[in-house]
Amino acid sequence: MADNLTGKSVIVTGAGNGFGKLTAQKLGAAGARVTCLDVNGPAAEAVAADIRSAGGQALAFAADVTSIDDMRRAVAGTLAAFGSVDVLVNNAGIMPLAFLADHATALPAWERCIDINLKGMINGTIAVHDQMLAQGRGHIVNLSSIYGNRPTAGAAVYGATKAAVDYFSHALRQEARGKIKVTVIKPTGVIATGLGDTVVNKAAGAPIVGHNMADFYADYGRLAGGEAGDLIDPDAIGYGFLAPEHIADAIIHVIDQPWGVSISDVTVRASGDHYIN
Repeated sequence: MADNLTGKSVIVTGAGNGFGKLTAQKLGAAGARVTCLDVNGPAAEAVAADIRSAGGQALAFAADVTSIDDMRRAVAGTLAAFGSVDVLVNNAGIMPLAFLADHATALPAWERCIDINLKGMINGTIAVHDQMLAQGRGHIVNLSSIYGNRPTAGAAVYGATKAAVDYFSHALRQEARGKIKVTVIKPTGVIATGLGDTVVNKAAGAPIVGHNMADFYADYGRLAGGEAGDLIDPDAIGYGFLAPEHIADAIIHVIDQPWGVSISDVTVRASGDHYIN
């Protein structure tokens, strides 16, 4: 790891759990000054407290990314504490997979998905935009998904929000004219994450694997039965089920670059993952 993290002021949304929590902890351990944001304030504060107890610098705010006022307050608090906002990681998101025929039960979750995944990313960007331009440099990291690559049954709304993240991110990069770096991180399926808890219809997760469904369920059966072998060994080429920490490591990697180097797009998958195209 290069030493481009020490002293950087980094805001992480959705830092109370999942990718966000892991990312915040790794950033703190690497010397960054971390602001943990989460709609669950106590969860965000618990992560910040862990970072501080390990010798790092961190603070926390209860913030709903769907509220521009919450995001502006959090940015102001970060500036007051750390003097700058170098990086924003727009991580907060939900994944309410469901078929359109499920609309009677799925609509509230879809509306929340649009508010968090798209509006939340826009709010975060707006909240830091002017400050980063005034500083003369900044970096925004947006969590997208392979679901944003192409239309997939069962993911019409979720996938649309992630396709919008991609479009927005690259438009922002062009408008910022080199003063704000923009990175899009696209994870493939990560089983051990809280995102699975936001799925509305479990059957809607099947179309993404398509004709590889039989292989996926066979290997998942091995995983559940404790006979996964290389499938759960990250040092093996047959590693098939990506762990959340590898996504956090990818986020850290793109931040840990010289200011003049921008890694624009990263897709992270297990090397043995042949289930998802």
